[in-house]
Amino acid sequence: MSVEPIRVLLVDDHAVVRRGLSAFLMTYDELEVVGEAASGMEGVELAAQLLPDVVLMDLVMPEMDGIEATRRIRAISPSTRVIVLTSYSEDERIFPAIKAGALSYLLKDVGPEELMRAIKAAQRGEATLHPAVAGRLMHELTAARSSPLDELTEREREVLTCIARGMSNAEIAQSLGIGERTVKTHVSNILSKLHLQDRTQAALLALRERLVALDPPATR
Repeated sequence: MSVEPIRVLLVDDHAVVRRGLSAFLMTYDELEVVGEAASGMEGVELAAQLLPDVVLMDLVMPEMDGIEATRRIRAISPSTRVIVLTSYSEDERIFPAIKAGALSYLLKDVGPEELMRAIKAAQRGEATLHPAVAGRLMHELTAARSSPLDELTEREREVLTCIARGMSNAEIAQSLGIGERTVKTHVSNILSKLHLQDRTQAALLALRERLVALDPPATR
């Protein structure tokens, strides 16, 4: 009984990388490269058309980065597994990529056989992480701290409190007596330190950590 090949989509803005990956993967009968995309946006469009089993996703690309492309692909096709294949191992890329729905995170120094095993594992729903990435994730999970907000400075906690109350940057600046540009810097630092994507996630975290209390229901 023949087994259907694993259908793989390549998303990388470097043509040489795509060609090399395609040539390597096509040497395996159990794999089929069904498409190649040169940007995150193109990757999302092809994923919607082809519904691949596995996507090999670069992170830094024009038009749309790999993190946003991963999020959209997972929304379009939940059965598609995304393997990040990148040169970057910084926390500010690892955690957002995992939160966006990437199953595995590999660096481009990965060996051919290891990459092959990762693709097969992804097809089974099993994650594969580069050792450096696995170490960072374990540190994040086991860090002995009472709250993720401990990472923030006192001023950043004040700004986060204002965000949770639905205030704009201009309103925060006026409330705290600082410049609007300074507020933007604090917001950027908050999102980076807490590994969040946007202000909405920041506000929800502030509520969850009880930095801001929910307003009680109005009484009649």
